[in-house]
Amino acid sequence: MAQSQELAEVIRLHRKVARLSRVQLAELAGVGKTVIYDIEKGKEAVQLDTLQKILKVLNIKIVLTSPLMEDLQNRENEKG
Repeated sequence: MAQSQELAEVIRLHRKVARLSRVQLAELAGVGKTVIYDIEKGKEAVQLDTLQKILKVLNIKIVLTSPLMEDLQNRENEKG
């Protein structure tokens, strides 16, 4: 499954569980109602700040992972 489609399903599920319409979610996030529709249909190009607003309303966190994340954590711990 494409990442944009996976994200679309996560957002749609959370919106429905929260009993929000697309219009209500858009209003709460301060974005246009067509943005919600586009994301839920798997649109791949979405501005990061727009996505962050929507995820915040739905209480969804983004977690970054990569093979280098452990190295980055170690560097941060050494600085701190």
